[in-house]
Amino acid sequence: MEPSIFPNLKRVHARRLRELYRSAGWPYQDVIEIELLAAGLLERAQDAKGVDCMRVTDTGIQYLASAAQSNRACLSAHNTLVDKVAEVMMRDGRIVWKSLALRAALPPDPEVEESKHRWRMCIPDVFSIRNSTVQAYLEPIVHEIKVSRADVLGDLKNKDKRNAYLDLGGQCWYVLACNSKGKPIADADEIPAECGVMVYSEGRLDVVRPAPKRPTPQLPFSVWMALAKATPVKLEEDG
Repeated sequence: MEPSIFPNLKRVHARRLRELYRSAGWPYQDVIEIELLAAGLLERAQDAKGVDCMRVTDTGIQYLASAAQSNRACLSAHNTLVDKVAEVMMRDGRIVWKSLALRAALPPDPEVEESKHRWRMCIPDVFSIRNSTVQAYLEPIVHEIKVSRADVLGDLKNKDKRNAYLDLGGQCWYVLACNSKGKPIADADEIPAECGVMVYSEGRLDVVRPAPKRPTPQLPFSVWMALAKATPVKLEEDG
């Protein structure tokens, strides 16, 4: 059973189903539960003591299995595209790290008092610098990989995450995969203007909109320490 059979159900529904399947089935009595009941993925039941609870139906089990398979396929596609971008950067002579945890500075929040110093840990899919001993020539770049439209839309709502990437990199790129119809999962106009846009199609990366270059006089000490402790990606030569 494909998750697409239930177009109104989202990740939060699958997560709730998993929670109920692993638990004693205590009811939440909220909208998510109502929608799962209406879809036939949950049913009302009673435990051995006669207490009302929720039980995942056979249809719900099939839905969870399909959702897990879909998630694995999405993760595989994401990792494949991450590797592709990392390879391109290395062939350009850059030093590359994947999924590196870095601390970034955020701009003050105008709605929160005393928010002058804000920090966020973030994990860029691909982070790279030029192979240079001169700080001013390092040109750090962040690539954020997206293989599903839902992931893109969720990311665009997270302004702090994007600001963290912009703080770390002189350039920040969104790399978009294509859907089953061969169309990019998002339009370039949907991506904020401060970020560049690439589209991956038929094994090729195409620049749709260049990323603006921002001055990066030097990398913060915390970033240097993270780079020193991590191992860069190695280029695997053909043959």
